[in-house]
Amino acid sequence: MFVFSRRSKKNLETCEIPLQTLAARALATSPIDFTIICGYRDKKGQDEALASGASQLKSPTSKHNKWPSLAFDAVPYPLDWNNIESFQELGDHIIETWGTMTDDEKMGFDLSWGGNWRKFKDYPHYELRKKSH
Repeated sequence: MFVFSRRSKKNLETCEIPLQTLAARALATSPIDFTIICGYRDKKGQDEALASGASQLKSPTSKHNKWPSLAFDAVPYPLDWNNIESFQELGDHIIETWGTMTDDEKMGFDLSWGGNWRKFKDYPHYELRKKSH
């Protein structure tokens, strides 16, 4: 069984409760280890993410810029940015785990994964969106 590092726990503490629940449950049942590299991102962090190409959004429009954060970035561990298969495996597992959560645990949110986006693939990125009715 895998456990989160202090850094991952600290990053998760900046996130909405459904993301914290999701990450903990996903790690407890995960076939691969993973780490949370980002939760809340301040203006400076968002500017850096934009400049590096890790984000396409200016502050404060990213879900990472909300408090508590509506997004986290999770990467397979050990990290190999070129191993898209490991990101896909992790993404499938996290999405599957979200499906096991109750409506109460989801608190009115849906989950979106950047690996499923058409234009900008953001494999580490998971974000909450208010459910549309």
